[in-house]
Amino acid sequence: MSYRPLADEIRPQNLDEVVGQSHILGENGLLRRIILGGSIPNLVFYGPSGTGKTTVANIIAKRIDRPLHRLNATTASISDIKDIMGEIGTMLAPEGVVLYLDEIQYFNKKQQQSLLEFMENGQLTLIASTTENPYFYVYNAVLSRASVFEFKPLEPADVLPAVKRGVRLMSRRLGAQAVCEPGVERHISSACGGDVRKAMNAVELLLSSARQEDGRLFVTLEDARMAAQRSAMRYDRAGDDHYDILSALQKSIRGSDPDAACHYLGRLLEAGDLLSACRRLMVIACEDVGLAWPQIIPIVKACVDAATMLGLPEGRIPLGDAAVLMATAPKSNSAHVALDLAMADIQAGKTGDYPRHLQNRHADSAGMEREQGYLYPHNFPNHWVPQQYLPDGLTGVRYYRFAENKAEQAAKRYWEEIKGESL
Repeated sequence: MSYRPLADEIRPQNLDEVVGQSHILGENGLLRRIILGGSIPNLVFYGPSGTGKTTVANIIAKRIDRPLHRLNATTASISDIKDIMGEIGTMLAPEGVVLYLDEIQYFNKKQQQSLLEFMENGQLTLIASTTENPYFYVYNAVLSRASVFEFKPLEPADVLPAVKRGVRLMSRRLGAQAVCEPGVERHISSACGGDVRKAMNAVELLLSSARQEDGRLFVTLEDARMAAQRSAMRYDRAGDDHYDILSALQKSIRGSDPDAACHYLGRLLEAGDLLSACRRLMVIACEDVGLAWPQIIPIVKACVDAATMLGLPEGRIPLGDAAVLMATAPKSNSAHVALDLAMADIQAGKTGDYPRHLQNRHADSAGMEREQGYLYPHNFPNHWVPQQYLPDGLTGVRYYRFAENKAEQAAKRYWEEIKGESL
């Protein structure tokens, strides 16, 4: 008898057995109503692996009584799709076929455009899946001919029933009763990262290697931890997860939450992405702490230098210092906001010539600086003198506003006293 993975053997056969995805497959879920209605449009399923995309495609094929063909865009070509189309109208597929195209983002633009002629043929129902955001990776012409549904990562509570079924099925397969230490099934459910396939692989590994005695299989919590270690990590340096974790790290530090900052930094480092962690922490120092505590920039730079010199795992120590320090520091984005406003004016064509007294003329070195009218601030009290610096068309424009933090408010008071005006 040929080997069949547990993840495939336990695959749900109807919508009621699918775990999670209640937002689209629940009692009033739109996708559920579409499937039960029997008139299936072209579909794009978006979400992490192991969340039911392939399972639902199988259920759809059975529902409309059409053969299901599976292709993976990493290896498939348009000629493979044409071969499938050749079956339509024959005894193999008299009513048409369902094509499940996995990882559609790996089809280039020309290949995706070639799908259009098949998508408009009612005899082929295309179900494309992707782990990446389809609005970034799937071309508009394809999206406009399909309905997009997002499959979300499963919660541990959703995965637990599947884990229990997997344990029972493996017990029958091995002809012995599984005896699990308390917490084993819950640990697998939590450690799989919302991926049922990973959970089933862990169950299969655990039960197959469990100590067998007197017709019983003894599964320990320690073995469960070993089998499921690192499984909860969802990370792809070239995909959405990469940018999602970086975004979550920055927003957590910006929101002054050191616990969340440590969590997301830990996920980056657990994936071995030291470089991205260092780069993003430097950005945060400049963008989010900024002028509220300007010394933070060289401090974080020192932490980053130490981390890159040490490497992992020791490099996590200075990066942890940097993350917690910034999460608990005062915040200001006033400087980069001011620069962005200035650049927006520049991009809109609001420039103008430099004031004559600011220009660098070759004649200046011949003693003609006085003709420019430039006033050298260091020759005046408090090293400041009023004069125009912005181009004529922008005189009086304000880009920078002092933020409400101790450092910037001190600078504000200092300059208000010197300049004799409210800033």
